[in-house]
Amino acid sequence: MKISTKGRYAVRIMLDLAMNNTGEIIRAKDIAVRQGISGKYLEQIIAVLNRAGYVKSVRGAQGGYRIAKDPKEYTVGMILRLTEGDMAPVACLESGAPECGRRDTCETLEVWRELYEAINNVIDNVTIADLVDRRRQKQGT
Repeated sequence: MKISTKGRYAVRIMLDLAMNNTGEIIRAKDIAVRQGISGKYLEQIIAVLNRAGYVKSVRGAQGGYRIAKDPKEYTVGMILRLTEGDMAPVACLESGAPECGRRDTCETLEVWRELYEAINNVIDNVTIADLVDRRRQKQGT
């Protein structure tokens, strides 16, 4: 399983908004420059975050974005599921998937289930606030 650039960039955008959260609106252009993301691609991703209510937007010449809630309220898992969909490593474990006919005889199902649980355990227990803390520790601030 690979996380696409869309998912990785969405997490970086949320981190950027949290790191620069002064209550002021942050221009998309500034985020794009800091994160090394094309402005056009950033706008596509931030539109998804905006529709989900993760960011708030202000239109116009002085417009931009800000994080909608406290960074502690967003997990990496929430953002990845929004942009990537279900994080199941195999189709038979995706939510709503029809029951597999090999379920009772599949020797590998438990491996995939353990992997899925491990993935969820990590991404659902790391918040954007945790990433802010990690960044600040690296920067020594």
